Amino acid sequence: MSNQKQIILPITGMTCANCVATIERNVNKLVGVQQSNVNLSSERATITFDPNAISLDQIVGKIQKAGYDVARGDLNINVLGLADSTDATRLEKALMELEGVTLAQVSIASQQIYLQYIPTIISQTDIYKTIKHAGFEAIENGENVDDAEVKAREIEITHQKKLLFTGLLLTIPLFILSMGRDFNLLPMAIAHARWLDWFMLALATPVQFYVGGQYYISAYKSLKNKSANMDVLIALGSSVAYFYSLPIVFGLLNGHIYLETSAVIITLIRLGKYLESKAKGRTSEAIKRLLNLQPKTALVVRDDREIELPVEDVMIGDVVLVKPGGKIPVDGVVIEGKSTVDESMLTGESLPVEKRPGSTVYGATINRFGFLRFEASRIGKETALSQIIKLVEEAQGSKAPIQRLADKVSSIFVPIVIAIAMVTFLVWLFLPISTSANISGFTHAMINAVAVLVIACPCALGLATPTAIMVASGKGAEMGILFRSGESIERGASINTIVLDKTGTLTRGQPAVTSIISLHQQYSVNNILQFAASLEKGSEHPLGEALIAEAGNRSLELHTPSQFTAISGKGIHGIIDENDILVGNVQLMESNNINTEHFQSQMDSLQNDANTAILVAVNNQVIGLIGIADPIKQGSQEAVKNLQGMGLDVIMLTGDNNRTALAIGRKVGIEHIISDVLPGGKTEQIKLLQQAGKKVAMVGDGINDAPSLAQAEIGMALGTGTDVAIAAAPVTLISGDLRNIAVALNLSRKTMQTIKQNLFWAFFYNIILIPVAALGFLNPMISAGAMAFSSIFVVSNSLRLKNRRF
Repeated sequence: MSNQKQIILPITGMTCANCVATIERNVNKLVGVQQSNVNLSSERATITFDPNAISLDQIVGKIQKAGYDVARGDLNINVLGLADSTDATRLEKALMELEGVTLAQVSIASQQIYLQYIPTIISQTDIYKTIKHAGFEAIENGENVDDAEVKAREIEITHQKKLLFTGLLLTIPLFILSMGRDFNLLPMAIAHARWLDWFMLALATPVQFYVGGQYYISAYKSLKNKSANMDVLIALGSSVAYFYSLPIVFGLLNGHIYLETSAVIITLIRLGKYLESKAKGRTSEAIKRLLNLQPKTALVVRDDREIELPVEDVMIGDVVLVKPGGKIPVDGVVIEGKSTVDESMLTGESLPVEKRPGSTVYGATINRFGFLRFEASRIGKETALSQIIKLVEEAQGSKAPIQRLADKVSSIFVPIVIAIAMVTFLVWLFLPISTSANISGFTHAMINAVAVLVIACPCALGLATPTAIMVASGKGAEMGILFRSGESIERGASINTIVLDKTGTLTRGQPAVTSIISLHQQYSVNNILQFAASLEKGSEHPLGEALIAEAGNRSLELHTPSQFTAISGKGIHGIIDENDILVGNVQLMESNNINTEHFQSQMDSLQNDANTAILVAVNNQVIGLIGIADPIKQGSQEAVKNLQGMGLDVIMLTGDNNRTALAIGRKVGIEHIISDVLPGGKTEQIKLLQQAGKKVAMVGDGINDAPSLAQAEIGMALGTGTDVAIAAAPVTLISGDLRNIAVALNLSRKTMQTIKQNLFWAFFYNIILIPVAALGFLNPMISAGAMAFSSIFVVSNSLRLKNRRF
């Protein structure tokens, strides 16, 4: 069986959905690549491959050969300890062996290292550690270790801005002169002067080949790879107008020049791309915010001294100190101190969480009031925050099934548009359709064909799904909801049935004392609990733990039994302060000849309310009843009500007995209950619901829930549950609050609604406006503006999800 590895590469040079298809098609041809997903909105490629069959360099090389590139970070590091060329060679070799480092040059003369690296593969922290392990000292330059990809993107946007400014500077006077001549607003001497044509050519040529040069290069590479992208349309449309005008400027033919048309097309599209790239940058703000939560330093105890270190230097087992108001740097377990911690940035829950010795703390959360000393247990990429960031990045890089339709249409779209443009040209050229007296049939045919080429753009189609998925997964993370993929977001919108596990999901999963009833005037409820809890000190039964915990809550002093006997299936017997004590069920009492008929109604009342009834007897006389139950989780009733309000069928699925299940169901408002289900039978119950046509979301937290979480259309694991359950579920509710189920499903519904709006706009725009252009009702310049607007609309519509309330 082959190994499987997944990498994320930041791609540059993409302009439309055809670029996505080209990269995926080329990368998938490589032996060893199992899957590739390219996201136009995030400009990232998620590639799954066998590292034994193919290397990262080969994958990057294939992307470059297809006409695109991978964004790299540049790093200059001052280094101490370089003695000679042998040191330089050894250090270069160590750095080049790091996956993600594409270039390493060590200079002995300047004592510097110059590196190029792929920031999504390797971090600056890993590079510095490698230099240190090689025996050299690197002097950090103080740069943010997470900003390399951002910097690469900013360089690209700055270049786009420069091209746009150049285009506007040349196109605006060109357009004014052209329109002035067409509408007789210029003096006759200037309007008909030969030098004006040459001046307009001088303005148009840099726009055509400098500002629009990228479109020619991209179109060539696209055609070379046997595909046609948006740039082919732009290059064709603008070139027809430009090259048609050349013989007229040179005096070889008579007619009207259309240099302003080609220049305006290129500049308007450049403007649209610039605005689009700025808007697209906002779709990844959630990831940036999560990254910015990470603290930079940590206060660590080493050699009995408190020292402040970069958080990257904290090691597992280090004792870390956090003062009130400080950020917790890494994950760990509290060994000393008591405080409350604000975990809202991870869970979305505003209420602070109490921490004491034994409690788990998470990196990037904020210590509120007390002083905490904890032992580091997870560092670097293993912390809870890093795992969340990784999950969100994977979700943003994945594809929702609905996107396949858009990708398929986009891949055949450009050739169809070129064919329509050719037909438009021929129809207007050869059919006796009346044209303006000022322009020839050829010119009119050319203008309409150019309008068709320019109006059609698969960009909006390509951006419709990924932008919405990116915003939704980021928004979910901010609210403590993690979607593993775009598919899980899409599936969430179709759910009509929610199946809730009982223990640990609707309930806390830990028995607690709910009521104490005194049946004898001589004994108070505290006396009854004190006897029962003292006897349970020698027991390991969960119900016994509940009694001891409640005694602790009431600050009751527990006595040590002089005798103790556990009676299987019945309870316990012992001697406390010369009193003969029995704690257990009816069978235990009856076996000791104690009559319980007088208390049957109280026991029935407790059991009907989902309690286990515990009888306490002293010296063969029942003195009290204790009710123990698994308490309902806070918010469970509200969660069920919210789900039912969304029109969903809510079902409880439990292995508990029917009587207890019905009682819990009454408390939380669930009528549809499936009880007495063995652990292995939960999956079968999900299958039966699916066979009945239900679209099922299963919510659970235990190991036994993992198979049913995987079987359902969507599995939702509580972040407070087991790692196995979380791993099996496409959606994780970090805080464990069931009210977030409705929030997650509502977010899915709104996201799919947004995607459908985007796709409708993209399809409708092309279906309506291509015929309009072909019929001669659209000027090419108006077409260019409309095309640019379509992509901006799709991105902006997706960004509206950021500000919606769920």
